Amino acid sequence: MKRAALVVIVLLLAGLALPISNLVVGLPPNSISKAKVEDPAFNKALHVLGTKCVNCHTSEYTLPFYAKFPVAKQMIEADIRLGTRHLNYVEALFPAESGPVSEPVLVKTEQVLRENSMPPMRYVALHWDGAMSRAEREAVLAWIKAVRTKHYVTPGVAPQFADEPVQPLPESLNPDAAKVALGDKLFHDKRLSKDNSLACAGCHGLDKGGTDQQQFSEGVGKQFGGVNAPTVFNSGLQFKMFWDGRAATLEEQADGPVNNPIEMASNWDEAIPKLQQDAEFTQAFNAVYPQGYSKETITEAIAMFERSLLTPGRFDQFLRGDAKALTDEEQQGYQRFKSANCVSCHVGPLLGGRSFEIMGLYKDYFQDRGKTDKPDFGRFNVTAKEEDRFKLKVPTLRNIARTFPYFHDGSTSDLLQAVKTMGKYQTEDGISDGDAALIAKFLQSLTGTYNGKAL
Repeated sequence: MKRAALVVIVLLLAGLALPISNLVVGLPPNSISKAKVEDPAFNKALHVLGTKCVNCHTSEYTLPFYAKFPVAKQMIEADIRLGTRHLNYVEALFPAESGPVSEPVLVKTEQVLRENSMPPMRYVALHWDGAMSRAEREAVLAWIKAVRTKHYVTPGVAPQFADEPVQPLPESLNPDAAKVALGDKLFHDKRLSKDNSLACAGCHGLDKGGTDQQQFSEGVGKQFGGVNAPTVFNSGLQFKMFWDGRAATLEEQADGPVNNPIEMASNWDEAIPKLQQDAEFTQAFNAVYPQGYSKETITEAIAMFERSLLTPGRFDQFLRGDAKALTDEEQQGYQRFKSANCVSCHVGPLLGGRSFEIMGLYKDYFQDRGKTDKPDFGRFNVTAKEEDRFKLKVPTLRNIARTFPYFHDGSTSDLLQAVKTMGKYQTEDGISDGDAALIAKFLQSLTGTYNGKAL
């Protein structure tokens, strides 16, 4: 009885509380001022998000006075732990790197607004001014649509799919053709490895979906890494490289394996002299790069080649307006894919590759799997922030039927089982067997073509 009475008192106090402050502590003042002047739509959305959402989605929020009461304090702290686990709005709305708010953040916000699931009832019960009006929802949705239209819509997408979280691949990333040709040769050149036994293509075979279709890749001296090799196809659209995002660009990524002692086990001081002995290739290289061989020129050429590796397919034809490009089952699978909120992470033309997410958002994947190793820590290995532990880059679903085994640990090669695993650990309500089967059918349609030939 005493506990119930205390809850009632807390709720009454909440009703008498002053309105939640418009903005949380820690938002960059210059960014806020700039947004108000230059983007009225963002200003409106920011006001709504700042008063209705941010206070559970950042640890920087200044708690209201009634948070000092025991039950309220526990509830508020629990909401903040849960909210920041899903999304940190301070980082999301004002990213450290310049650019628009990311696609995953837009989609996550859009979904909960359309479902009317946020703010949750327990939050509104405690913060009586926390409910979101229809006008407030529409203001945020209008901002989301404006950002998507300006930054994320692929040219040529059919009008009915222009405001979708998933987009077709662009026709080209416009890489330099001469550099692409050099990069192609370097990508397949084993001289970049210490013992001339391994090229980039050894772990990223273009005949194997841009992977090696092995759980872990074998490097020089029969050494094995601790994570599954991701596909190189469409990698020019990734926002960061490697599962932990330690490389910001394809150029940085191309530098990594050459110097990694368990991959190519070499370095540029060893690799470049071997290339210089090839007079014909050196002449061709110098024609494009008069400054000659260096880490910078070699990695740029490889990166240019990788940017050329786009694999359009039937799904792109569908998004560009060909309704017959997908079967009825595949179209049903796409709808299930969206209704199961898979698109909250697998967004954009890559259907992924745009964010870091916790592996095991709703259930503990690693506890069920067993022993954890350093590669499982993901983004934490780069930032050393505890909230980044077990956050891994969301992989692209492009060509997923050819890029087995799946997940960073390569734990299954069965596509249907991979869908079920995602349903178990990454969704709140799970995915039924029937829906999982349809989603797997849809994922088959993401196999594309390269140089006019099916992968």
